[in-house]
Amino acid sequence: MASRLTTALILAGGQGTRLNVLSKQRAKPGVPFGGTYRIIDFVLSNLMHSRIEQVGLLTQYRPGSLLEHVSGPEWWDFVGRSRVLDILPPHTGRVGSDWYRATADAVYQNIAWLRRTKAKDCLILSGDHIYSMDYRDLVGFHRSTKADVTLTVKRMPSSVLNQFGIVLTHGDGEVYGFEEKPQKPRSDLASLGIYVFQTEVLIEALLADVKRANSSHDFGKDVIPALIPSKRVMAYPFEGYWRDVGTIEAFWEANMDLCRGLPECDLTKWKIATNWHQQIGTRPPARALPGSVIKTSLLSAGSRVAGTVQRSILSPGVVVEEGAVVEDSILMQDIHVGAGTEIRFTIVDKNVKIGEGASIGGDKKSTPPNRDYPHHLYSGLTLIGKGAKIPSGCRIGQNCLVADGVDLKSDELPSGQSALR
Repeated sequence: MASRLTTALILAGGQGTRLNVLSKQRAKPGVPFGGTYRIIDFVLSNLMHSRIEQVGLLTQYRPGSLLEHVSGPEWWDFVGRSRVLDILPPHTGRVGSDWYRATADAVYQNIAWLRRTKAKDCLILSGDHIYSMDYRDLVGFHRSTKADVTLTVKRMPSSVLNQFGIVLTHGDGEVYGFEEKPQKPRSDLASLGIYVFQTEVLIEALLADVKRANSSHDFGKDVIPALIPSKRVMAYPFEGYWRDVGTIEAFWEANMDLCRGLPECDLTKWKIATNWHQQIGTRPPARALPGSVIKTSLLSAGSRVAGTVQRSILSPGVVVEEGAVVEDSILMQDIHVGAGTEIRFTIVDKNVKIGEGASIGGDKKSTPPNRDYPHHLYSGLTLIGKGAKIPSGCRIGQNCLVADGVDLKSDELPSGQSALR
């Protein structure tokens, strides 16, 4: 019953600037993850397993590859008259700006879609988080507590609290305060950006928000704090695995969690679906050639390993030649690693060619941050953009950036430096 009376809107239009070149040519939810998936697959799979039948996908920034990925909605069982995945780009011809200005404005522009669904409640979801959740439990809590709005929360360590909206609750879970990314948090309950609204309450709140001259039209900063004094807002505790992969460091850590085999992060158990035709197609099974060494790693279809791969993720079509070493790294589709090359603590985007005897990355010890993007690359990770070419014998250090399509001609890129177009 809950699924028939509940609709969902996925916020999938974010630019994801902190992911640097990984999101330069694609929307953040469209970034590849875990070898054969994209980030958007997690929320879509959650909706599939929760039997939510009417879903709107709000897109905006460079949606090409994301839209191609979801063009076969049958992969997530969105087929038939009752199960619908609608693509909702910004409306053209709107007075002011055709672009979604922020999360609440994106939903505001689609109030007509919301009304057509005739749903009692609406889930507001982010398209760029890694987690597994049955939304029926969340909606059941929302209704049993007679909430107008329910926020999903998780206890977080103090070191990261200033990155979240912080929720203040009474003993029964009712919310009496919400602070967006405070410098001195008064609670360890972080909002996960997973909300349930009574649909009429949501529409009313959006219509009020658009009239506030000083509003930034964001759920966390504006809409939710404005509702707390007059509406029943509840906090739903979530104890499972959840990661926001909005930074290079968080993206790498979440991928490494898959290699570590954490029991709470089991994609097979989660039954994550994807567009298998696009992600794998007709590629043959992964091959480990005689003499290769593969430990604590994930290999995808079409990959071929003749060297050593440890604590790493290889996407479809990755080739690691004899004598090459790949450690603590993420290699996306159709990357060729030449013989004798060593890659450590590096993220390499699609279609990169790396010559023989090269050395990329190092370790995660203290080293100068990247000169051009010190807030993106600071922990020792090196990032290679889509379609780049790395010559044989080249030495690339830590916290380095090679931009998309760069044909690197030099034989060295020192730590903290960039090769930009």
